[in-house]
Amino acid sequence: MAIKDLTDPNNNVALIFGSTGLVGKELARRLLSRGGWKVYGVARSADVTNIPSSNYHFICCDLLEPKETQKKLCCLQDVTHIFWITWASQFPLDSRECCEQNKAMMSNALNALLPTARSLKHFSLQTGVKHYISLQGPSNVNEVHYYDEECPRLSSENNFYYTLEDLLKERLGGKVAWSVHRPGLILGSSQRAVYNFMGSLCVYGTICKHLNLPFMFGGTRECWEEMCIDGSDVRLVAEQQIWSATNDALLSTDGHAFNAINGPRFTWKQIWKSIGLKFGAVVPDEMFSEDFMFSTAMADKGAVWKEIVAKEGLVGTKMEDLANFQFLDHLFRCPTKMLVTRDKADRLGLKDTYETLDSILHWVDEMRRDKVIP
Repeated sequence: MAIKDLTDPNNNVALIFGSTGLVGKELARRLLSRGGWKVYGVARSADVTNIPSSNYHFICCDLLEPKETQKKLCCLQDVTHIFWITWASQFPLDSRECCEQNKAMMSNALNALLPTARSLKHFSLQTGVKHYISLQGPSNVNEVHYYDEECPRLSSENNFYYTLEDLLKERLGGKVAWSVHRPGLILGSSQRAVYNFMGSLCVYGTICKHLNLPFMFGGTRECWEEMCIDGSDVRLVAEQQIWSATNDALLSTDGHAFNAINGPRFTWKQIWKSIGLKFGAVVPDEMFSEDFMFSTAMADKGAVWKEIVAKEGLVGTKMEDLANFQFLDHLFRCPTKMLVTRDKADRLGLKDTYETLDSILHWVDEMRRDKVIP
């Protein structure tokens, strides 16, 4: 009997939608480092991952275009594992248009792939903890409730996460195993993410140091002093998706849902000073201010960032390529606590955990190594 060559990249073939984003880039690197994997990466814009592997193949494709998607993906007959880590952000999250646009993207991809990818074993879908929470409803900022994977859906929500889960279940038809992963605040390095927390934080900290500005936290006192959100290091999120996709005991055609969070809890009050010191910024004794708005303080700093990039010989970026200061303002004033449990993943054997402060400091170092920040 022939013995299967486990180093043959054709044994496992991953197709990553959103391969240039926060989790997608980390996922591609981790799969390739294992050996025995060939990886296709798909994104709308040019590849910026700089992955030096002959087993990595990038495909530039606009998934909203049915004909283009069919042409570029129908030939990928060897795909064994699909990872969906992309979304269309043109419309507000809680809108019918957002649901329809994201459904169209996945439908186009599945129409191209399912008829020919006969060896498909698993489909991994990444959504988020907003699966459990409406940002349009009444505030729950004074409540502490930890959502688990069995919590019911919100009854009146236009949530594209639900749309994608339902579409996936329908199209796979009980023939292919699948899982869904729900991270919280994603921590990693990317020049492409719309809600890029690390990029925003790093640009802010760098400008504070450059101009000798105080490293302030602007938001509500509840968001400053209380547990309000879980951190999700992209290393953990990527590893969890690989774990669930390649663990025979977890493969289910009925689908598995997993929250994907670091584990240990934190408050911004506990860790903010250490973050500021990491950038070499001035951290005042009174770091908290309800009146401080990141978007206002940084509104006129585009030219300052350009000056820093030139002076330090950094990768050429505009401030808005990395930073979304409106996102920071919303995050630190969120009226809803977004806290979930990771009991299910723990119980089934996932061992990875991270302290969120350690995650933030790690990704600052990585962005420095990549010459994105000084």
